[in-house]
Amino acid sequence: MNPGRCAACRYLRRRCPPDCIFSPYFPPNNPQRFVSIHRIYGASNVAKLLQQIPSHLRTQAADSLYLEAQYRIEDPVYGCVGLISLLQQQIHDVERQLAMTQAEIAFRARHPQAVESNLLNNVGNPSFSNQASSWFM
Repeated sequence: MNPGRCAACRYLRRRCPPDCIFSPYFPPNNPQRFVSIHRIYGASNVAKLLQQIPSHLRTQAADSLYLEAQYRIEDPVYGCVGLISLLQQQIHDVERQLAMTQAEIAFRARHPQAVESNLLNNVGNPSFSNQASSWFM
């Protein structure tokens, strides 16, 4: 085994030429990076893609291919779209909670007497403790 071969050439069991398109992006110390990409996209497709991209963008493209391949391996149906969808749902939920909190703050700022009298009227009410605790959660 030639230690100078990149992970792609080592995995494909071929000589690594000096102008190998894979060697800058798939070092021999991280073979799993190429294995994941090869499993999803295939070596020839990745080589064609990297050759078509300007050289200053190839590192970013190789990183993106790797991440997308990893997510596709973990979730064959949705891939990275599943994670994006989950994160968008979390953002939506937090924005909704923020809007509710801002509305409550605005209401309390405009009606401080109503909030204070409501607190005084409900002190003896058994369900008040549940209601009050939900305000501060």
